[in-house]
Amino acid sequence: MEQGHADPAGFPVARDDTGGFTIDAEKIASRFGWSAAAWHDMQRRGLVTSRVERGEGEDQGRWRLTVICGNRLWLAVVSEDGALIEERIDFLPAQPRRR
Repeated sequence: MEQGHADPAGFPVARDDTGGFTIDAEKIASRFGWSAAAWHDMQRRGLVTSRVERGEGEDQGRWRLTVICGNRLWLAVVSEDGALIEERIDFLPAQPRRR
């Protein structure tokens, strides 16, 4: 896992005016090893899903952001202002084929 602080030029997480998290397409695509054009194509095809979870208890003030595209998962834990606490890329196991 990589750890560090948010770098507006290099890390893809920011907060918008409503407090929602936004991720720059070119920067998140690079986390997956793809171009922004390939990323946008996957989004158009419905192959990108995401989830935002707010920490509770001792994790209060932290957010877990998960983005799944194909067989790859990007997970980041960030602070309230989007500062990176940790991140990782994982490959998901293949799903059994439906008959």
